[in-house]
Amino acid sequence: MIDEAVRARWQPLVRARQRARAEADGVVFHTRARFGFAAPAGSSDDPRVWPITPYLSGEVARELFAAKDAGGGEQQTVLLARALGHAYFRDGGLRAHGLGIAFTEVEFAEFSIG
Repeated sequence: MIDEAVRARWQPLVRARQRARAEADGVVFHTRARFGFAAPAGSSDDPRVWPITPYLSGEVARELFAAKDAGGGEQQTVLLARALGHAYFRDGGLRAHGLGIAFTEVEFAEFSIG
């Protein structure tokens, strides 16, 4: 009985602290998925399955949590695709403007803080 009460109170507090830390410091996102520019088949930018592990800023973490709070789903995938494209292909916004990013067939996805 005491154990259940402690667990019920403790877990939300731990999650709240971890969320605050992720929103402040950002997260590392490790995934294996089909990823690339939404380009014609056969182009050098054609999406392909590969492992990626970028750092995503606290701002991205806040957007992902807000999308999750609002029901998540497709909006989170769109946010991740945009953030991954910015980190990998757009070189922080310096190139590849206007090209769509494909992020599909996610085999696994893991987040870590920091």
